[in-house]
Amino acid sequence: MKQTTEYFVVKQKALPEVLLKVVEAKRLIDSGRNISVQEAVDRVGISRSSFYKYKEDIFPFHDTATGTTITLTFQMDDEPGLLSDVLKTIATFGANILTIHQSIPINGVASLSISVQVLPTTGDVSKMVDAMEQQKGVHYVKIIAKE
Repeated sequence: MKQTTEYFVVKQKALPEVLLKVVEAKRLIDSGRNISVQEAVDRVGISRSSFYKYKEDIFPFHDTATGTTITLTFQMDDEPGLLSDVLKTIATFGANILTIHQSIPINGVASLSISVQVLPTTGDVSKMVDAMEQQKGVHYVKIIAKE
C-alpha cells in the first residue's frame, strides 16, 4: 500500500519547540558561514538525532510556495476601501491575484476567498498573510489551499 504525503499549514505558535529549533539550525547551516551540523545543533540546543529526524519534514512556508497558487479565505468588515487595502498588500508583496470571490455582506461582514500566484519575486508569504491580518477591519485570514 502506497503511503501518500500530506501537508499542513500550521502557525508557528502551534509548533513544538524542537521543530522550531530544527528550522533555526537549518537556517544556520544554509547561511554560508561554513557551520557544521554539530555547531548548528549546539547553538540552538537540540541533539543531532532530533535534527536528522525532522530536517526533511519541516521548512518555512515561503521556501516552498514559489510557483504555486495559494487560496486565502477572509472575513472582514464591509467598509469602503478595505478590500482595496488588502489587494494593495498582495501587490506590495509581489504576488499575482488570480481570483477574488466575495459573498454578499451579512451584518456588515463580508466573506472572501482570494487566489494568488506566488512568483519567484514574491516576498515572504507568511509576512504577507500577517500584514493582511493586521489591517483594521480584517477579522481573520487563513490559507485554505496550496496547489
